[in-house]
Amino acid sequence: MTGMLNALPLDEFHRILDILQTIDVGLVVLDRNYQVTLWNGFMENHSGYNLSQLSEHNLFHYFPELAEVWLRQKIEAVFTLRCASFISWELRPYLFDFRAHRPFTGMSDRMYQNVTIMPLISRLGDINHVCLIIYDVTDTATSKQALEEANQQLTMLSITDRLTGLYNRGYWEECLRNEYSRYQRHGKVSTLMMIDIDFFKKVNDTYGHPAGDEILRRASAILKQMIRCSDMAGRYGGEEFGVLLPEINEPVAQLVAERLRRRIENECVLFDGNKINFTISIGLAEVTNQQTSAIHWLQQADAALYHSKHSGRNQVTQYSHIMN
Repeated sequence: MTGMLNALPLDEFHRILDILQTIDVGLVVLDRNYQVTLWNGFMENHSGYNLSQLSEHNLFHYFPELAEVWLRQKIEAVFTLRCASFISWELRPYLFDFRAHRPFTGMSDRMYQNVTIMPLISRLGDINHVCLIIYDVTDTATSKQALEEANQQLTMLSITDRLTGLYNRGYWEECLRNEYSRYQRHGKVSTLMMIDIDFFKKVNDTYGHPAGDEILRRASAILKQMIRCSDMAGRYGGEEFGVLLPEINEPVAQLVAERLRRRIENECVLFDGNKINFTISIGLAEVTNQQTSAIHWLQQADAALYHSKHSGRNQVTQYSHIMN
């Protein structure tokens, strides 16, 4: 690059230097020893170092936070292959740890960067230097992240029951079908748990529907606390919930259900000056090859739940015990 500039008329040489210094991208030229030979104004403004400080010094000496091994590999590939390499912010948010232009009004305190590493070919065809071009893409990156986050939130809203925070019926039934299909393909055990709040209508009639809503929220919160991340809980009806317990058989699910039942039994909801206690009834059904569909599986769990409710409520019933 120096040879190219030396071959230019003096006024053209200064004009190019002015452009390099004022252009709104970072320009860094390194030799094969990773010593800095060009460091433009963009880099000086964001790093706090000027060319006179960095000139003839190894880049990694002043910037130990750089991923040295990784960056050396990228640059050596450019020297060897004699072609440019591109680094996207989506793979690595930034190369140089610079603060963003607008730390207070922006959406990020760090500058997201795209980087191009170009070989600089001399008039003799040799490549002894590479140029790093650093683009500030903070606005693009943060806008894309904000859009993705908004889309995720919309997706969650479309599959979530607003009152309870559990999956809504439509999405939960899709999970049920997927879990049944998984059993058909791989034979993985799974148990379905159906839950119903006992005497829920009486709660609404006695304390009002807002109190009933609070009971639903409290029951859902406890349910989410007591199941695994891999379990799938949804609001199936007004006061009925369904929970898929992958890779858990019916006897183990009985232990899970009993812990949940006892936890709910000991819960007291304070609402509008009233202390409200409530209980739940639970039915369990393990997936088997005797079921003909996901709906058949659900019907068995519902039958177990029906048995719990008509045998005194506040209890857990396994479908296999009904059949036996």
